Amino acid sequence: MKRRRRWRPVLALGAGISLLLSALVATGTPASAAVQCQVDYAKNDWGSGFTANITIHNLGDAVNGWTLRYSYAGNQRLQNGWNGTWSQSGQNVTVSNAAWNGNLPTGATATTSANFSYSGTNSDPTNFSINNVACNGANAAPTVTITSPTAGQHFPVGSNVTVNANASDDGNVARVEFFRNGMLAGTDTSAPYSFTHTSLPSGNYTLQARAVDDLGAAATAEVAIVVDAGPTLVVSPAAVSVPEGGNQSFSVSLSAQPTANVSVSTSRTAGDADISVSAGGTRTFTTSNWNTPQTVTLAAAQDADQSSGQATITVSATGYPSVVVTVTEEDDDAPEASSYIEEFTAQYNKLKAPGNGYFSPEGIPYHSVETLLVEAPDHGHETTSEAFSFWLWLEAQHGRISGDWAPFNQAWTTMETFIIPSSAGQPGGQSTYNPNDPADYAPEFNQPSQYPSPLDANIAAGQDPLAGELQQTYGNRLMYQMHWLLDVDDVYGYGTGRTGAECGDNTQRVTYINTYQRGPQESVWETVPHPSCETGRFGQSGSGYPPIFVQGSGANQWRYTSAPDADARAVQAAYWALRWATEQGNQSQISATVTKAAKLGDFLRYAMYDKYFKNPGCASPTCTPGSGKSSSNYLLSWYAAWGGDINNAWSWRIGSSHNHGGYQNPVAAWALSPSGPAALRPQSPSAATDWQQSLTRQVQFYKWLQSAEGAIAGGATNSWDGAYAARPAGAPQFFGMSYDVDPVYHDPPSNQWFGFQAWGMERLAELFFLVPSQTMAKTVLDKWVNWAISQTTLGSGSSFQIPNEMDWSGAPAASFNNNTGTPADNPGLHVTVRTRTTDVGVAAAFARTLTYYAAATPDTALGQQARETAKGLLDRLLLLKESRGITTPETRTDYNRFDDVWSSSNQQGLYIPPGFSGRMPNGDQINSNSTFISIRSFLRDDPDWPKVQSYLDGGSAPSFTYHRFWAQSDIAMALADYGSLFPDD
Repeated sequence: MKRRRRWRPVLALGAGISLLLSALVATGTPASAAVQCQVDYAKNDWGSGFTANITIHNLGDAVNGWTLRYSYAGNQRLQNGWNGTWSQSGQNVTVSNAAWNGNLPTGATATTSANFSYSGTNSDPTNFSINNVACNGANAAPTVTITSPTAGQHFPVGSNVTVNANASDDGNVARVEFFRNGMLAGTDTSAPYSFTHTSLPSGNYTLQARAVDDLGAAATAEVAIVVDAGPTLVVSPAAVSVPEGGNQSFSVSLSAQPTANVSVSTSRTAGDADISVSAGGTRTFTTSNWNTPQTVTLAAAQDADQSSGQATITVSATGYPSVVVTVTEEDDDAPEASSYIEEFTAQYNKLKAPGNGYFSPEGIPYHSVETLLVEAPDHGHETTSEAFSFWLWLEAQHGRISGDWAPFNQAWTTMETFIIPSSAGQPGGQSTYNPNDPADYAPEFNQPSQYPSPLDANIAAGQDPLAGELQQTYGNRLMYQMHWLLDVDDVYGYGTGRTGAECGDNTQRVTYINTYQRGPQESVWETVPHPSCETGRFGQSGSGYPPIFVQGSGANQWRYTSAPDADARAVQAAYWALRWATEQGNQSQISATVTKAAKLGDFLRYAMYDKYFKNPGCASPTCTPGSGKSSSNYLLSWYAAWGGDINNAWSWRIGSSHNHGGYQNPVAAWALSPSGPAALRPQSPSAATDWQQSLTRQVQFYKWLQSAEGAIAGGATNSWDGAYAARPAGAPQFFGMSYDVDPVYHDPPSNQWFGFQAWGMERLAELFFLVPSQTMAKTVLDKWVNWAISQTTLGSGSSFQIPNEMDWSGAPAASFNNNTGTPADNPGLHVTVRTRTTDVGVAAAFARTLTYYAAATPDTALGQQARETAKGLLDRLLLLKESRGITTPETRTDYNRFDDVWSSSNQQGLYIPPGFSGRMPNGDQINSNSTFISIRSFLRDDPDWPKVQSYLDGGSAPSFTYHRFWAQSDIAMALADYGSLFPDD
């Protein structure tokens, strides 16, 4: 039976060997022809044992049944194996195919794995045979060695380290790939092979060179080096404004006393040529004056243009990491810049400053600077597609202010590298995906304790109408969406120690993981973090983590899940980047990135579809499945997901049946529709029309969900209880989907957070600003803005209060099913603000909503009130500035759930099914006695843990000051929006 899952996958690399076998024939049959095949052997070694992962590639004639034989040279002893029948006699190992993986057509692969124990040396085997036909010594694996640097070599912080490698092969070496801590950093296709890792921060590094020949065989060499923490250049300030025709200075000194004179050089390395170093281009520091600041003077030449240029000034010295100073020319012909624009630049520079900790060494934005943080991600140094989308938007605003579009392009490239799965990360490219049978049905349940869920292949799913069109447009079946969650620092360890690629992943650090899997009641405190690429290395031996979630499931599968609001936000950011770059005449600089954004929008349409492609109004798992586009609701649902078997025996795709008001993005829909710019139009024939319909449907959804007071209620679902259950009698419906006050999750309720209000209405306000003829949008905004301002208090100094948690009663007045009509008002649907907050990120999003509404309605009393309230919020936020951003402390009473034990009486705590027993990569046990902290014991080593432990021991609830990337970015963008739309303030 095909197994399909609604989950998400992982990436990784390590050292491995590839061998070409001379023959692969049916069991017991002598070789009648030399049939070429390839075997990849890789191991994950933890010192006293290891996992051997062996992949057979059939490069010749079809094979029906195989037996693999090889031997070890040491005392390796078989413990258990899977995806084949394993046995061992002395040092000789035999593996026969399983019932389902014995048939290998030309080009097919079979993967089999086993755990072994050992002591002493653990050398890789080399004497493989298939079906009693020995390898004839035609070893196609290339050889590769690293000639420099040497093992254990030390370098000063900020060094450029060049790796030189020698590689050879019986055939041809196609390329040598260079990795840093498992992350692909560069490729060289011709000898001599080398790559330079630039400006390395302090830390321990494993540098790898992987040679790949023209048949795909590969070998890896690696060397460990140390970049020592060392002295640095002290430069202040990091951002300087220079008046046109004038001068401005900054200071340079050293952080520690040198042993000899240090010469510090300063020069312009990029940007406006009118900005130059006029004095102090070289400064010398001695053992006595090293900590005395010396001045570097910058000049901005007088010119005739009316724009304020920007340049990058680099301060450098041998043995020290370079420091970049951002310099802005204050053009005397241009209108005076708004102080809010200057504050945007200051906040942007804080976010981008390496010492502030917002980005990983790979350049990935963390969810937060702090590591001990539990909310949607369960660790601060994970990251989400949400963070990437805010980063793109931040860089678009930077381009708007500075005219510098390189960071925007780089942000998309980083996003594409790390969080949009590559072709190698989607094994088989979903070539086995059947759009007429997209996925096997597994019901959702209201409690985690009702899992694992049973699969039912007899429930018919509807037709996927997008797969064929997308394949025809882009030439393959690969998906182009962001997966929602990355373990950037590999704190869980799903990447650490890999010696062979799994699911095409080439990193040992940045890994795809997932958490939520078990219905609406599963809060973050009740999740089990697991790898998106499941090979059974961890979790329960041989089957990994899937048995916690789905009955009868096991290892050797991959799965990704997108968060449609993040993908849509990325498209929204690309639209504004295109608009602002075009106004500057710089649109050609971002044209390639905009094309990629259009592609992302093309695939984002999967979020419009019911989970199993069922028609609207489905009230039974056996309801009529959809055909064509009948199962599209044209809204942005909670997720879309795709995956398959690692060996490409099966693959699947699903949408989601649940739709939340806070996830809609009418700006993205408008930009991708025929009304938007042609450069952002998706290439698929029906995509623009789909987005035109989605634009209307989303605005109607807001209106249908608007309470009598003005706030937007929860959403609607096409699958009641997640299992297409019978609908509640009399529940109002939106195009066949039933009203749901808390769609998707209940702990906490999904629509109690005011942040969803601010995010959703900000997008609607942008749409109204762009398209004043959107009268329905204006109607919704007029009511919402009036309500939100009435619930806001602006106090003295930095004090303010905005809504936080809300309660709901009633329902929409009537069902609605009119493609061109306007939903009625809802006098019986009500909201009450239960608590208020000083959350800086939500306050910024709220200010942006008010700013765009005010810019669209400048001559109305409510528009003026919105402008004054937006300014009032921003002015108070600016009084909360500190060295890394704008923050307020927050008390975390929910941190009492770290050690909750599952209880059947209140359905709280971490539930693990009886009979499941396994381990996390660090050895933490997973069983029915586990808690949130027991399977994350590494958190006890976090510097902030003592505050939590004191709370668990009966002390007061701990207080934290968090620097969330999305929140700090939204603050910066609120300043840019207000300063740009109201420059006279």
